[in-house]
Amino acid sequence: MARVELYSTPTCPYCIMARALLRKKKVCFEEIDVANDPRKRDWLRTATGRHTVPQIFIGGTPVGGYDDLAELEAKGKLDALLAGT
Repeated sequence: MARVELYSTPTCPYCIMARALLRKKKVCFEEIDVANDPRKRDWLRTATGRHTVPQIFIGGTPVGGYDDLAELEAKGKLDALLAGT
């Protein structure tokens, strides 16, 4: 199973939906709260080119935010990414 990192803030509705989707799929993930950490936010912006949360990394590769995660799921591609294949 690929490592999953979820960069988020506690009250962001898209972060909440991303958490719910990952939990529904029974995915273990590390959640990194960037709400009060400007250095992590800056790093995230540099790593992804985006300034919004959530930002999700699977196997060290940025896959985007909740909409991107949901699209991968809808297209049947998320399981393969999570499996690391």
